[in-house]
Amino acid sequence: MARPSANRLSIDRYPLRSAMPTRFQDLDPMNHLNNVAIAALFEDARVRFNRALGRLNQPGGFRAVVAMNAVNYLAEGSYPEEVEVGVGTGHIGTRSYEILAVMMQDGRAIATNDAVIVVTDPRDGIPADYRAALEAHRFRPD
Repeated sequence: MARPSANRLSIDRYPLRSAMPTRFQDLDPMNHLNNVAIAALFEDARVRFNRALGRLNQPGGFRAVVAMNAVNYLAEGSYPEEVEVGVGTGHIGTRSYEILAVMMQDGRAIATNDAVIVVTDPRDGIPADYRAALEAHRFRPD
């Protein structure tokens, strides 16, 4: 994966932001946040994003799964400082959409995440109200 463009590294371009604590158990033998911990923090941020938009994988809602998940590690993260994760919508298709995210610590980007979410039920694709919510939470490249 190539280094992300500079606009992906600015948390101000992401409409939803979450401060998240790091844990001592997230450290690797070199005393920085390990890759599994960073992936788990991104997962938590994606779930928060989807839940904030409503209905996904919730009672009375619709179902979707992660079809692709790519993490780009840019710098070392540390404990006990918290991280801030910015999340927004990228490409929106008929049955799938992209979630883009950046993880910041001490004012610098330490990782980015691109995930593709595919709607599995209903089979006709992303419900109109959810599509509108995705549009309203777009990552702002400019």
